Amino acid sequence: MTNSAKKLSKDLLIINELGLHARSAALIAKLAQNARSKVWIIKDGEKADAASIIDILSLSCPKDTRIKLTIDNYVDINILEDISNLVEEGFGE
Repeated sequence: MTNSAKKLSKDLLIINELGLHARSAALIAKLAQNARSKVWIIKDGEKADAASIIDILSLSCPKDTRIKLTIDNYVDINILEDISNLVEEGFGE
């Protein structure tokens, strides 16, 4: 995890067989919508709003895709950790 004055991020690997699909995107979006600041998912330089299922799906992240999860403010560190745990656990699949 990297930390700057007001921004935090974590590199993650999509491990579940189905990749980042509609159900998993919905789980991420539900958590991100509780953040006070923006939560972003970045893949190959493309940035998606983690609170938007459509934005997440537009990244096209099959199994073994590397992504970066970023929050704009430290107040949302718990959201970063919750989403990270979800990804690291393969979305319970």
